[in-house]
Amino acid sequence: MSAIRLGPRSVAALLLVSAVGVAALGWPFLAAPGAQVTAHSTDAPWLFAALLLLLVVVVAATISESGLGPKAVAMLGVLAATGAALRPLGAGTAGIEPMFFLMVLSGRVLGPGFGFTLGGVSMFASALLTGGVGPWMPFQMLAMGWFAMGAGLLPRAVRGRAELLLLAGYGFLAAFAYGTVTNLAGWPFMAGNASSIAFAPEDPVHANLARFVLYCLATSLGWDLGRALCTVLLTFLVGPAVLRALRRATRRAAFETAVTFEPR
Repeated sequence: MSAIRLGPRSVAALLLVSAVGVAALGWPFLAAPGAQVTAHSTDAPWLFAALLLLLVVVVAATISESGLGPKAVAMLGVLAATGAALRPLGAGTAGIEPMFFLMVLSGRVLGPGFGFTLGGVSMFASALLTGGVGPWMPFQMLAMGWFAMGAGLLPRAVRGRAELLLLAGYGFLAAFAYGTVTNLAGWPFMAGNASSIAFAPEDPVHANLARFVLYCLATSLGWDLGRALCTVLLTFLVGPAVLRALRRATRRAAFETAVTFEPR
């Protein structure tokens, strides 16, 4: 049972914001060396961040309109608050971020629509909590939304030990994907720096791709590995208990049953 049923309009909004997100993240590799966007490499990320934040809000509103009832809102609030509280626990310690395993399990149980909304809301709340508000925040919200939504799209029939292996494997790979996406959001800000790993607007695509790979290896590989291992470890240690709790709460909530009030 999914907490949010995605209708055609919600799916269209998700596809739109995802397409814009890909363009906003990948523009250093999509634009020609002499293109106008590369001439504004220092302020282009700000413009893309503002547009992306607006689109993420539109998608959240569209999903909410299509079926986010009061029970789902309550569940969303509890899980988003928990995720936001978990994120700072490992901040600054080799990428150990327990928030990610909760996003994987929540998306798995509650579905892709709920997962996308939860990922975005959790990152927004954690940014406010930790003071991490900046042009990178919309990209983090979108990346976490993708991360949690992907867990909801995994095969539903898998259960037991195989399900834990599936979720652990997905969490491991998605942790690196999240790091790569967020690196794309911050990498163009290094333009103009005298560095062999900074984005060079005048260089061809293959040269900038090599620079970006070196940037990821030099700045985030250790963090991404720590995040991936932490996600796998927590999935195996506490994943079965969390999955049971989420599924029990989902059954009791009966999201598809309308809330009614009996007269006194």
